[in-house]
Amino acid sequence: MKKRRIYLDVCCLNRPFDDQTQDRIHLESEAILSILNYGQALNWDIICSEVIDIEIFKMPDSEKKLKVGILASMHQSYITVDRGIEVRAVKLEESGFKSFDALHIACAEKGDADILLTTDDGLLRKAAQRVSNLKVEIRNPLEWVTEVIR
Repeated sequence: MKKRRIYLDVCCLNRPFDDQTQDRIHLESEAILSILNYGQALNWDIICSEVIDIEIFKMPDSEKKLKVGILASMHQSYITVDRGIEVRAVKLEESGFKSFDALHIACAEKGDADILLTTDDGLLRKAAQRVSNLKVEIRNPLEWVTEVIR
């Protein structure tokens, strides 16, 4: 397997702590935990960002915030927001992305991520509609990891 640069958004980092009685949530959680394990075992580059830290900081549930923060700390690369990211995020917002989604995309692009993973169906739909405007592929973690580990 080739070395990969992977950006997991906060939806992904939250998933293992969501209601595991729902099949989709359970399967996505397992996929995300597998990606983090592969990241360690195969020396994949897991990318975190200042935007992820801010979004986690804003979480109201302190116990979940701590757990999600632990998963976020498993990164190998860190992207700090700069003027270029801000400008790119504004352009992405103007094309229809929500502000935090736009910032995550801009950070993933700046970090030369091969993939931005999210469990957010709205973001996945928007990304599919605007794929020509993006410099990073955006996928669901379960679908992506299923292809990669084949």
